[in-house]
Amino acid sequence: MLLRLLRTHLRPYAGNLSMVVVLQLIGTIASLYLPSLNADIIDNGVAQGDTAYIVRTGGWMLGVSLVQIVCTIAAVYFGAKTAALFGRDVRAAVFHRVGEFSAREVNQFGAPTLISRSTNDVTQVQMLVVTTCTMLVAAPITMVGGIFMAVREDVGLSWLVAVAVPLLAASIGLIASRMVPQFRKMQVNIDSVNRVLREQITGIRVVRAFVREPHEVERFAEANTNVTDTAIRAGRLMALVFPVVMLILNMSTVAVLWFGASRVESGAMEVGALTAFISYLIQILFSVMMATFVMIMVPRATVCADRITEVLGTESSVRPPVTPIKDFVGRGELVFEHAGFQYPGAAEPVLRDISFTASPGKTTAIIGSTGAGKTTLLSLVPRLFDATEGRVLVDGIDVRDIEPDALWERIGLVPQRPYLFSGTVASNLRYGNPDATDEELWEALEIAQGRDFVQGMAEGLNAPISQGGTNVSGGQRQRLAIARALVRKPEIYLFDDSFSALDLSTDARLRAALAPVTADACVVIVAQRVSTIIDADQIVVVEDGAIVGNGTHDELLETCPTYVEIVESQRSAEEAA
Repeated sequence: MLLRLLRTHLRPYAGNLSMVVVLQLIGTIASLYLPSLNADIIDNGVAQGDTAYIVRTGGWMLGVSLVQIVCTIAAVYFGAKTAALFGRDVRAAVFHRVGEFSAREVNQFGAPTLISRSTNDVTQVQMLVVTTCTMLVAAPITMVGGIFMAVREDVGLSWLVAVAVPLLAASIGLIASRMVPQFRKMQVNIDSVNRVLREQITGIRVVRAFVREPHEVERFAEANTNVTDTAIRAGRLMALVFPVVMLILNMSTVAVLWFGASRVESGAMEVGALTAFISYLIQILFSVMMATFVMIMVPRATVCADRITEVLGTESSVRPPVTPIKDFVGRGELVFEHAGFQYPGAAEPVLRDISFTASPGKTTAIIGSTGAGKTTLLSLVPRLFDATEGRVLVDGIDVRDIEPDALWERIGLVPQRPYLFSGTVASNLRYGNPDATDEELWEALEIAQGRDFVQGMAEGLNAPISQGGTNVSGGQRQRLAIARALVRKPEIYLFDDSFSALDLSTDARLRAALAPVTADACVVIVAQRVSTIIDADQIVVVEDGAIVGNGTHDELLETCPTYVEIVESQRSAEEAA
């Protein structure tokens, strides 16, 4: 998964990667050349007292060092730039893929994990890319070149390289293999922290209302402790790496001096060659350390890449049509033909055999008990879900054959839980129509019974709205959501229990103001209160995912026991109140 993700999203930046490799190659060759020059100074300059040779060779060393510095800086620049562009592209890919998901896929993953996958997980893989570009490319070049140069200096000590390098690689590899499960647990625990924190922030009013702060503190402490414990275990393993490297490095240096001293004494090796051999051995071991340092990052990046690829590889159950219909004539007639919906693996369908017609110029109401499937039914129209059986037609065309943008342009949806985005009143209303004028916004607010409270805000249409609309009341949030749908002026209005937070008088005024505006449109209202839909042209009663009644209020009182039960229960509640 990791290789596939890297191959896919690094392909556009092959030029940058080639530049990194070339620069690292030049810089590494320069670094390998320096110990030989230093050995020449010791053996041919210092030993013979040739000052001119020392100055001349020292000048070469300065020039080679300058080349190494320039190439290293340039390689790090191109590597960091490539990693940043890679991270940008992967985040964009995850964002666009999640944007294509239906409600089914969003519920399947969950918002907290989708957030952490598009932020933390992408960052981990991006860190691997930048580390690879700056370390892993140079490591094998240094290792191979260092071994060649060390053997060239003295073959008799080369067996030390053959012992030190495998020993270091095996030691760090053993540590890295034990870190993999810890990194996997860490990502899961981070998801848990995100989930708990999101729930606490979103439900802060409920937490305070039921005095559950101590319980929520314990929940967060547990999730936070799990992350901390896992990070400590992984950190302890990672902390072993540097001492192990330094131990093997120092032991190797001592061994070279021990065995090299006797060779110098016997005349089989010169002092300069011994110092050069030590330098090459250090370079070789450091290259092994850099390579293993990158390899340590690979397990966590692999886990993150698997999670990212899982999102990118998940196809939406709501797929765009192969040959979409973009332009069609109609007024917004909505027809359900034996429509049904069932979640994958569910024992029973949520909806079954739903058939009715919602005509333009008329109001169709859907009522039923909690969990009857009303919201799911309404969600089939804008394709938040796709019907698993039967069809949903708009102006005689299956919604699955219509270009998504063309379908959504004809629909004004007010969801059951109205959501407002951070910004202003105006920016939220213009989600319905980006080109709407201020006059059109005030008109929509007037109809939605929201003009008074918006005018009461200090900045009017430019009054700030916090994320989720938490700085306004539930009723104000609903009225702003209704105004947002009215700004669009669609052919089909879908109100999903959009009047539940309004008092009866505001509800009545809003419905009276809506009537002339939606006179030529198809209006579908999901409601809990009978008073909200009593004047509807058609009332569809849903129970356990099936239609058990269809008609006007008076007709249903005569023919539908379920509807009578709903009416009687609400009438009893009103009388009791």
